[in-house]
Amino acid sequence: MRVVLAEDLFLLRDGLVRLLQAYDFEIAAAVESGPELSRALAELEPDVAVVDVRLPPTHTDEGLQCALEARRNKPGLPVLVLSQHVEQLYARELLADGSGGVGYLLKDRVFDADQFVDAVRRVAAGGTAMDPQVIQQLLTRRAADDRPLARLTPRETEVLELMAQGRTNAAIADRLVVTERAIAKHTANIFAKLGLEVSDDDNRRVLAVLAYLDHGR
Repeated sequence: MRVVLAEDLFLLRDGLVRLLQAYDFEIAAAVESGPELSRALAELEPDVAVVDVRLPPTHTDEGLQCALEARRNKPGLPVLVLSQHVEQLYARELLADGSGGVGYLLKDRVFDADQFVDAVRRVAAGGTAMDPQVIQQLLTRRAADDRPLARLTPRETEVLELMAQGRTNAAIADRLVVTERAIAKHTANIFAKLGLEVSDDDNRRVLAVLAYLDHGR
């Protein structure tokens, strides 16, 4: 699996390169600026891009904007964004096209190798990997003024948060120490209350929920 990595801090970039290589990823390019990232994404066509939100020369949202432009040129290009803090605007921009293959993780998660590598693989496969703190903030913001979301029970909200992180029903059941049948029932209730069509495709299901949260459907 070929990866383009963009991170301006040398030690972190070098550490991520070594970590990904240890898990049999091929590093197609490891760059430190927005212009370098744009060229690498256009020329190398990686399987997944792992991108720091803030890159030179602006040190604002250069990395994110380069990734979004690359996804416009190649719809569905898998992108995992890394950020020091939760930025709701960045998360919403990343999710806006609803085409899948997206992730948003806080940099603290990088220090858990298994969790980080799992997120990279999930995004590369077209799934979603959202940091729990990002999901919590999106849900909290929507719940304040959105009646359908407010109709969810506390348990359904908890299940929705785990779904949005990209977890399967089996993983949610294991996390909440309940049966898969119970989770399936909660899932059906969630989609009914949000007016979303139920799907057996876990990735499509998660993306539909995230799209609802993002656009207020």
